[in-house]
Amino acid sequence: MLTHLAIRNFAVATATDLEFGPGLTVISGETGAGKSLLVDALGFLSGQRADSGIVRHGAERAELHAEFTLGDAAPALQWLRDNEFDEDAACQLRRTLRADGGSRAWINGRPATIAQLGELAGRLVEIHGQHEHQALLARASQLALLDAQAGNAALLSAVRAAASQWRALHEERETLAGIGDVAERRDWLRHQLSELDGEPLDPDAIDALFASHRRHANAAGLIQTCDSALERMRGEDALGLPQALHALRSELGRMRGHEPKLGEVDALLDAAVIQLDEATRVLEQVRDDLDIDPDQLAAFEHRLARLHELARKHRVTPEGLADVQTRLTAELEQLEGADDRLRALDGEINAAFDRWRQAAARLGAARRKAGKALAKATTGLIHELGMGGGVFDVAFEPVDHPRPDPLGAERVEFMVSANAGQPPRPLRKVASGGELSRISLAIEVAALGHDAVPTMVFDEVDSGIGGAVADIVGRKLRALGENRQVLCVTHLPQVAAKGHAHYRVHKAASSGATESRVSLLDEAARAEELARMLGGVEVSSEARAAARRLLADT
Repeated sequence: MLTHLAIRNFAVATATDLEFGPGLTVISGETGAGKSLLVDALGFLSGQRADSGIVRHGAERAELHAEFTLGDAAPALQWLRDNEFDEDAACQLRRTLRADGGSRAWINGRPATIAQLGELAGRLVEIHGQHEHQALLARASQLALLDAQAGNAALLSAVRAAASQWRALHEERETLAGIGDVAERRDWLRHQLSELDGEPLDPDAIDALFASHRRHANAAGLIQTCDSALERMRGEDALGLPQALHALRSELGRMRGHEPKLGEVDALLDAAVIQLDEATRVLEQVRDDLDIDPDQLAAFEHRLARLHELARKHRVTPEGLADVQTRLTAELEQLEGADDRLRALDGEINAAFDRWRQAAARLGAARRKAGKALAKATTGLIHELGMGGGVFDVAFEPVDHPRPDPLGAERVEFMVSANAGQPPRPLRKVASGGELSRISLAIEVAALGHDAVPTMVFDEVDSGIGGAVADIVGRKLRALGENRQVLCVTHLPQVAAKGHAHYRVHKAASSGATESRVSLLDEAARAEELARMLGGVEVSSEARAAARRLLADT
């Protein structure tokens, strides 16, 4: 769960440090005070996009830092290990945004990408914004919510894998069938390979061929150079190297008695004589191997010309011909059994379709079971939220497509009847904003708590409700807080009173500028804040009494 959040120069906040515990934490404040500041900060730490406008005016950069414990977040801990960010079971997220727009992120003190930050945060925090209702109108979101509520990840993965396998086999069949005359293609491939088979296509062999060609092409110059070098190295005249070295050693030897270090020089020259003898031997061997052979040179030039011709034909370098040969060989091997492969593919495609159908059937059964449970729970919550005749249902529609669908064999539509006697209609066609708000909240509450995300954040999702309904919403959120850490930004005193902890956001003047500050309220301050939420600017004794009753009723 989230334990600490530090905010620096973020929007209208200069410096804020907050500590969080388990249960339901509520955040309240006057309109415009910046109640959603904490939600925005967590969203930014979760990888959401942001522009430089969030940097407090006059500051160089905004900086956010969050710390989590991982005792209730096994998926997050596993992600840290898999991505080598684990550090003694710690989990710290940090992100900065400069005034010029540059952004950086860290996980446990190590640089991370924004995508990695989002992946990890998705296993730690689930944010439900005040516009969440709009997302629930999309059928794709409804299907995703149902699968998440049912824990269908493994079943959905099996369906996707089966659909992917079917698609790969079908594409292979289409490729083979689209070749045309297979026999003609095989003959062409055999001809191409026959041209390559007799040539040295291995890169090492090609290098050796080029080296041999250069050696024979320059044989005359090499012979002349070797003969001249050997003449000097064998010492057949006064200018020979051996004679020069012997003369030098003799001259130095006469003076060695006057300078002992000349003995070291003599030893080095003695070694040089040995090296000279070895060099002479190797040079003689090279010279003996050299011969001017026009026929051999012509043969090398013919082979090189052939390689260049084949390379131009296949539009590669000579060194790339080996890859061409490998590719053509693989294609020929595939086509050698093309007819048999086509017949086998028909059976494999049918088998893959059967596997998909079976996996899709298991997924569909799980979805229908989850749909009934979600419908029952949501209908009950709708009644509690003041819509006594309301009914919620999950309708299933088969996918009309001949190909295996990676999302399964059905789609869902959330159906709602807001009043008794009315036929259910798609949620997206519910006209009343107030009804949509309450129904969507009921769906979210009914579906929550089934995943492994330990911290849930609600940003004024109770908008559009009040009175007894607000009290019920507060109780539901507090009950949810028994199993999850819940943070809730609210303007309703009935919800705020249900918090295990209560933060108040207010504006204050500092150095001629306005900033948002966040304060943790004690019991007396909570009562005063609830009285303000109940009574407005002028807090009456009646409002204070009502606030105390709300707290006592928690």
